[in-house]
Amino acid sequence: MKKLMLLCVGLCLLNSCDYIDDFIGDTPEPISVSPTTILKTNIQYPLPHSVLSTINSNVEIRNGGFGSGATAHPNNEDEFYAITDRGPNTNFLEGKKFPVADYTPRIGHFAVTASGEITLLESILLKDPSGKLITGIPNPEGKGATGEIPYDASGNKIAFDDFGLDSEGIVALKDGTFWVSDEYGPHIVHYSANGVQLERISPIGVNEGTGDRKLPAVFAKRRANRGMEGLAITPDEKTLVGIMQSTLYNPEKIQSNITRIVTFNLETGYTKQFVYVQEEANLSNSEITAISNTEFLVVERDGKFAGEEAAQKHIYKINLSGATDISGINPEEEFGLMIGDKTIEQATAEELTAANIVPVHKELVIDLVAELGYPHDKLEGIWIMDNNTLGFINDDDFAVSDNDGDGVIEQKILPGSTDIDASSLYMVKANFK
Repeated sequence: MKKLMLLCVGLCLLNSCDYIDDFIGDTPEPISVSPTTILKTNIQYPLPHSVLSTINSNVEIRNGGFGSGATAHPNNEDEFYAITDRGPNTNFLEGKKFPVADYTPRIGHFAVTASGEITLLESILLKDPSGKLITGIPNPEGKGATGEIPYDASGNKIAFDDFGLDSEGIVALKDGTFWVSDEYGPHIVHYSANGVQLERISPIGVNEGTGDRKLPAVFAKRRANRGMEGLAITPDEKTLVGIMQSTLYNPEKIQSNITRIVTFNLETGYTKQFVYVQEEANLSNSEITAISNTEFLVVERDGKFAGEEAAQKHIYKINLSGATDISGINPEEEFGLMIGDKTIEQATAEELTAANIVPVHKELVIDLVAELGYPHDKLEGIWIMDNNTLGFINDDDFAVSDNDGDGVIEQKILPGSTDIDASSLYMVKANFK
């Protein structure tokens, strides 16, 4: 009898080992659960943060910043990833002031606990091919320069970084690696699970001689600080899909409602380009995520706070099927495909139609300001949680700003309140299938 009891106990203990990684502490509480089972929709859930430093007496520079892009964990619905941009910065003279100049852009790996708390499981710091930490400082000429001059907190010029990245879009692959898009080159960079650069895809003419594959040359015409803001990957993990935040400066500084989407076949390196038409000029397409191999959700927004004035934070469903590939014949062409003597960006809607160029089809899925009074200015992260739930995260700019442009760094406060802007998760129900 004793032997039978011992055998039963042993079997129970052996079976419980399958679940040991799901528990922490003295009680059998799961480490993580699906956010949709524990969190409420249309509610703000701030992401965890620490304080990098305090300047100007009481201005906190927060070590948060996660929200420039976000993506689902490809193997675990309980978890997600979010990425920072280049680090704390404000406009200064002809460039940017970086109060924490050695800041390394990073990927945050997050989970939601059974108690409804969002936890940061790890930070994956981005590195160059040798394993050295990179910074968010702009690239020099020939490497992806935007014309922005970097300064430290005291207003002194600092050196450029060959591998610097203003990271904005992110996708996570089932093999544990990541693809990240940025606003400098613009670059699309492949990183290992530990954050080491594996490949850097830049426009033709940028980072030449590295052996890496290339984007069409016209993408080097991106506007400073409005590069490849969003990045997705098709469900079959064969094609990257990047979206430019705003109109390319092609051939010169212009503002229109025409932006570009580029697809990059990871097996062949072949690219395609499509026209996306914004609701009005100078808006921002700040994220894209895949529904299928041809359908995507796109964030189209302004830079306003809903608590201050009328604001646009729209999610559109787009379909690449039926849209015209505007790649042209030669990807080395500086201005890309031309319509007569005009670039795509210079053309009117009527001229595009006359040239038989069909933009991607788009339809409004949800207006977040109307739905929940979305209070943040920079909606930049979106991913699909389940068949009718979307997750959103905002970029809080590390909780700093320079509203009056005098070069003095201030706390970023949500208008109409005393709340410091914080990267936060929101879940919203939507019909997008």
